[in-house]
Amino acid sequence: MEDDGHQIGYKVLPRGTPVYTTDGVEIGKVHRVQDNAREHIFDGIVITTPDGRRFVDAPEVARITETRVTLTIDAAEAQELPEHRGMRGSLETRAKRRANRWKRRFGR
Repeated sequence: MEDDGHQIGYKVLPRGTPVYTTDGVEIGKVHRVQDNAREHIFDGIVITTPDGRRFVDAPEVARITETRVTLTIDAAEAQELPEHRGMRGSLETRAKRRANRWKRRFGR
């Protein structure tokens, strides 16, 4: 295995960093990091692949370095990663939008 640099924290992981499986296949590039900022918990990463954006859950991320992200899954398992649909339809986001509507109605 080639030198992949020093390990870094997920908060400084730059967009465009290559993502590799355990068998050395590059499956995509980092689009963004998903985390729970309030509780400082790493949720996973969204990657851009030839088949669209996919979500990689935190337990499937083995190592984050200056030059690459290495997963705990192989290329065959990576083909089964779920499609990432964005935050727009999440329950939390919908609840926030609903709360903001009420605030506007009542002038808060």
